Amino acid sequence: MSDDEQHNQQFEQASAGASLTFPMQCSALRKNGHVNIKGRPCKIVEMSTSKTGKHGHAKVHLVGVDIFTDKKMEDISPSTHNMDVPNVKRTEYEVVGIDDGFLSLMDTDGKMKEDVKLPEGKLGIDIREGFDKGDSVVVSVTAAMNEEQVTSFKISNQ
Repeated sequence: MSDDEQHNQQFEQASAGASLTFPMQCSALRKNGHVNIKGRPCKIVEMSTSKTGKHGHAKVHLVGVDIFTDKKMEDISPSTHNMDVPNVKRTEYEVVGIDDGFLSLMDTDGKMKEDVKLPEGKLGIDIREGFDKGDSVVVSVTAAMNEEQVTSFKISNQ
């Protein structure tokens, strides 16, 4: 095989290889940022640093709220240790249909997405009411760690 042939390889798939999380030093985390607590993606709502004894490390006490379940979670970690931070992505979609508890969504490029559940509770009721009235409903879908969920919506007057 010549040098030219060796460099002209074809790959079946080219993906970004994005990880679900990335490491960040505990002392670099900030309130309103995100962190993994007990394997769940959480938004940091409170954090405090405490100095320990003569030879100990400073400890960071984190209080977070699960971004999907709103459940409060806590963790304590040495400030010099790394913690996993989830890659959180928010995307807006227009609702084009509701069927069997799932939303038919269209992004700005016209691509369809039909695997997001209609949220339960008041949020889901409000989305359905707006859609049934014939309004243009735009939902915000938050994705992190292989989970997706509608977290908010707005009525768009187009």
